[in-house]
Amino acid sequence: MIKKIGTMLLLLGLGAAGAAGAADDLSGLYRDALVADAKLGAAQAQYEAVGERVGQSRAALLPSVTLSGNLTAVDRDSNTFNRQEYTSRGHSVNLTQPLVRWDSKLAHDQAQVLVRQAAAELELARQDLMVRLAQAYFDVLLAQDTLTTLDTERAAIAEQMAAARRGYELGTANITDVRDAEARHDLVVAQGIVARNDLAAKREALRLIVAREPREIAPLRTGVALRRPEPDNIDAWVRSATTDGPAVVAGQAALEIARLEASKATAGHYPKLDLTASYGKSKSGTLNTVGTNLDERTVGLQLSVPLFSGGGTVARERETRHLLRKAESELDGTRRNGALTARQAFLATHAGLAKISALEQALNSARTALASNRRGLELGVRANVDVLNAQQQVSTTERDLARSRYDTLMSMLRLKGAAGSLGEGDLGELNALLRK
Repeated sequence: MIKKIGTMLLLLGLGAAGAAGAADDLSGLYRDALVADAKLGAAQAQYEAVGERVGQSRAALLPSVTLSGNLTAVDRDSNTFNRQEYTSRGHSVNLTQPLVRWDSKLAHDQAQVLVRQAAAELELARQDLMVRLAQAYFDVLLAQDTLTTLDTERAAIAEQMAAARRGYELGTANITDVRDAEARHDLVVAQGIVARNDLAAKREALRLIVAREPREIAPLRTGVALRRPEPDNIDAWVRSATTDGPAVVAGQAALEIARLEASKATAGHYPKLDLTASYGKSKSGTLNTVGTNLDERTVGLQLSVPLFSGGGTVARERETRHLLRKAESELDGTRRNGALTARQAFLATHAGLAKISALEQALNSARTALASNRRGLELGVRANVDVLNAQQQVSTTERDLARSRYDTLMSMLRLKGAAGSLGEGDLGELNALLRK
């Protein structure tokens, strides 16, 4: 009866899962993450905010027009004019057109470079999202594979434990075989508890990125073959990483911004020239012109030459030169890190492919050995512990093979990310390796 109820609950669970929708895959989760990921959202907002600085800096080069007006009631008593009461009113329009302002021109150029830097940082955040999502996805798959392998191992050990007990009762096995099987079974049960907790934690990490509870996720296809990186040349990847990597592009923009900042500080010594024009109209503007209407139009040039500012401009120049050297050092460090990441990812990819090939052969050998030990146990030439050891070897090799596949795929993604060539198409190719 309990078995029937369990079967009904399982069918109901499967039906609910089907009603909720198909299994999640990388492409679907990536679409959700583009909307929900907090880091990418912050980078997008930063990019849009920096874009507004171009308009702000351009405004310093364009004309500015101000309108002002006044209305004043005057009640004045003096021994010369006696008491006077009158109203003074007026309005004026003033225009200023910058003609020579090197600091404003450099600030505008700097704002445009800031946009390029923000775009590179946004691309870096997008590629980082792909890597984080893929890592979280494969972590869940590895946790599921581990749990499945442990369940299979537990079932196999349970059969061996039952056989050992029957053999002990019949006198064909000793108590050592029973105790050894029980110990192995208890150990695998404990490992299964840890694996279930690990799977729950990995699913939570994936949920954090997509901001929803992930459904069942699509696993890798059985026997999927992984290709070598193209081009299969480590120097080509290193060159791309030191020139086209998003972090390097952002660092190059930061260096150009620092250079413009240094030039802007030097421009603090340069004169400024503005074109000014105004039109004003007033009535009873002063005590001597009560009742007088005045129309005034002016056009002129205004020159401002900085002579001395307490040493502030010179100190600012020195500061920007130091910051320029800092930006140069940071860019050099970013290039080195990019080259290191590319080399490590390339070597890890090659090592992973070789390890996968070796583990596939090792798994075939382990399965053959397990079958031989089981047959030997039936013939009485193998002990129960030999079968248990062979079963454990199969389970360990299966887990190592699954981990190597996921690690190699992640190394490929990190290699493309370091070179600045990681895009949604690469994620789509990875998604095509999943079993739908």
